[in-house]
Amino acid sequence: MSKTGERQRFPWWMLGFCIALFSLFTDDYIIAGILPDVAEGLDVSEAAAGQLVTVFSVTMAVGVAVFGVVFARVPRTLLLPVALVIFTVANALAVVTDSYWGLVVLRMMSALSAAACLPVFFAAAAELAPQRRQGRYLGLLSVSVTGAVAVGVPLGVWIGGTVGWHATFGFIAVCGAVSTLLVVLTFPGVEPAPAISVREQLKVLAHPSISVALIGGAVAVMGALALVTYLAPFLEATVGSATDRGTVFMLFGVAATAGVFGGGWCVDAIGPDRTIMWGMGGYAVLMAVFTTLTQIGPVPLPVILALTPLWGALAYWCASAVQVRLHQIAGPLTAQALALNSSLSAVGVAGGAAVGGLLIKLDAAALLSAFAGLGCLTGLFLLLIAFRKAESDPVTASTTA
Repeated sequence: MSKTGERQRFPWWMLGFCIALFSLFTDDYIIAGILPDVAEGLDVSEAAAGQLVTVFSVTMAVGVAVFGVVFARVPRTLLLPVALVIFTVANALAVVTDSYWGLVVLRMMSALSAAACLPVFFAAAAELAPQRRQGRYLGLLSVSVTGAVAVGVPLGVWIGGTVGWHATFGFIAVCGAVSTLLVVLTFPGVEPAPAISVREQLKVLAHPSISVALIGGAVAVMGALALVTYLAPFLEATVGSATDRGTVFMLFGVAATAGVFGGGWCVDAIGPDRTIMWGMGGYAVLMAVFTTLTQIGPVPLPVILALTPLWGALAYWCASAVQVRLHQIAGPLTAQALALNSSLSAVGVAGGAAVGGLLIKLDAAALLSAFAGLGCLTGLFLLLIAFRKAESDPVTASTTA
């Protein structure tokens, strides 16, 4: 099929990819929204329930690194449906699971399925995209990842609050089944391009500008999502009650969705570097405000609700900017860099859940916002170093030398 024909037809396979990514990352983040309910239902502490996020994120991050090589020769038309079916079954079984360790196993199972899919989604999208549209296709996949927190988690919280926390996993299973059907019916199954060896890929991805940017993004995510993961304990420490966490998540989600698109507009208007500096800088200032409020004493809920839209928007304001910058830095390895970015973001989520869990155990939930701000500033510092390094030592120059 010609490139012209591809441009004229709607890429239904991209819809399948987007729904799948939305499902995978909603599954990663969903425990944050239903944390108290899961802890009570499984008869464990909230810190222990929060580690279900860590288990998923670490398993997926390690799996992405391994499966990208192990399954490199497996036909994509076979790999994606099988992995998505396993993911769907794992979440369907979670609907009827009342054992903590049983849920741990099921989350590892779904995370491994996600890890098998993730590199394929980004690589296939880059290969199938029409000329001069690779960035748009890859950006759309990345927006689907951020949409998991922006839309998937609030929706899951609402379902959990209305029907029960088990039903939330049923919602994810339905999304997984829909994406499986779409992928089976529409994915054309293009074979991977045999251009760059694994050694060369690792050499380029290990370039300081790329590796530092990836680490910086993961550290920023670690800080930001520690607060999201333990929103309920944070509200307990700040407001005195977590009963309105569903409302807070909903406001956060709507604002985060707007923030993703607002940040994308900002990238076009002032460039990715300024977008990242203003976005992460503003987020750090807001976390300082949250930290100050927690030290004052019980804060009226309307104050938190008034600040939540700004919090949600700033939390995802830089998502597109970081992806665009990685695309600029990585050049021909954009697909690999963005897949690794999603993987390391999962590591960041896991790290944030682990540190947040420690703060909860130390009865220091009020410090979650301080940790979030510190993580964001550290990530910003690393990203700026990476961008400066890319200007003085371009990746393309290193690979052609």
